[in-house]
Amino acid sequence: MPRLTLRRARLPNWLGAASCPASGLSDIAIEGGRIAAITPARAGTPPLPEAGLAFCCTATNRPSPPGCDYDAQGALTLPGLVDIHTHLDKTFTRHRTGNQLPGLLGAIDAMMRDRASWDEEDVRTRASQGLQWAWEAGVTRLRSHCDWWEADQAPLAWQVLLDLAAEWRERIRIDCVNLAPLSLYADASLADRLARQVAKHHGQACLGGFIHSSNWDASALRNLVTSAQRHGLALDLHIDEELNPAAQGLQTLAHLLKHTGMEQRVVCGHACALAAQDETQALQALDAVAETSIALTCLPSTNLLLQDARTGHTPRLRGLTLVHEARARGIPVFFASDNVEDPFCASGSFDPLDALASGSLAAQLEDAFDRWSDSVCRADWIDGGAAPLAPGAPANLILLPAASAHGFPSRIHPRAVMRNGMFISPVVPPLSPPGAAS
Repeated sequence: MPRLTLRRARLPNWLGAASCPASGLSDIAIEGGRIAAITPARAGTPPLPEAGLAFCCTATNRPSPPGCDYDAQGALTLPGLVDIHTHLDKTFTRHRTGNQLPGLLGAIDAMMRDRASWDEEDVRTRASQGLQWAWEAGVTRLRSHCDWWEADQAPLAWQVLLDLAAEWRERIRIDCVNLAPLSLYADASLADRLARQVAKHHGQACLGGFIHSSNWDASALRNLVTSAQRHGLALDLHIDEELNPAAQGLQTLAHLLKHTGMEQRVVCGHACALAAQDETQALQALDAVAETSIALTCLPSTNLLLQDARTGHTPRLRGLTLVHEARARGIPVFFASDNVEDPFCASGSFDPLDALASGSLAAQLEDAFDRWSDSVCRADWIDGGAAPLAPGAPANLILLPAASAHGFPSRIHPRAVMRNGMFISPVVPPLSPPGAAS
């Protein structure tokens, strides 16, 4: 694949000084489908067009013409997207679940009724559609939870998702997480057997659990943590997904991790109870979290729909976890899609930028492009490795020609999606002749 340069890209400040020259624009050199270098746009850069960015439509998945570069024309540019929390097994079922009670427990009940009719073809068809949406949005890394209700028997959907992860390996890296109620870990031997089943797919799967005041069991949580540690599994937990200020899952987990010395990344989704606790209690919990390997995931769409949900009642408590306070303590914070068109959320898109857009309004995020877009791009926060767009990293990029830094994440469509140095979307920036000023 010939060397090419994406000229005049507007990268976010969190990517580092090389991507933030005085002009605010950078040149991204790509060779062999990988990042070769990022440098400030050279002096003599012509002014940006006043009438808007002249992106065009063209054939996709074709090599760039030899000797030609692309001109991003100042378009906002991000690394490939990470959707760290989804539910591919449940997705696209809302149209058939009928009436349901409001709130989280009502959604769980509706989902249980629908699950009784699932077969392999049904799960595969729905999950494949979700993956296609994610691919088109520019997602390069996706994690899907899968409901798991019996300690000794993997659900039908688990194998389907593992098969899809293998089939999509060259397009999207997919992690599978067993979403099991905390009660399945109450017996230490059963907890170990469950972890052993998940560990058969090491590198492709994480150990998971649903931790809620309705099933709270501190010893079961200890069994969950020690089983993950014994089998070298990363943890990904639904934790304190409620507005009960007495919920103690997150803080107990933080103390367990510190006590056991577990170093694998632990991703905790929801943590809504922080928003219901008094400030002293909530900040003490976050102080404890900051001393561990925990990352928090904010799921704005689902939490806004399910928390404080009652028929005929305008919600007053919104249920978002404390993203500002977490970030101030150095805790990695993700935004993610969560549920898409199922009983937990009737809308959704498998586009992390849509999740960030909801979160930006609900959590009042300032400078979302420069300060918060890392929350949908940082795969290295999950399991280490190089930061996005480091030299040698795959040239996976998202260009947003209609968006602006002050208005982001509004006008995030259309977008140009580059995979391994080739554009896969019908929208691409214009080509520049060899030797053009950059």
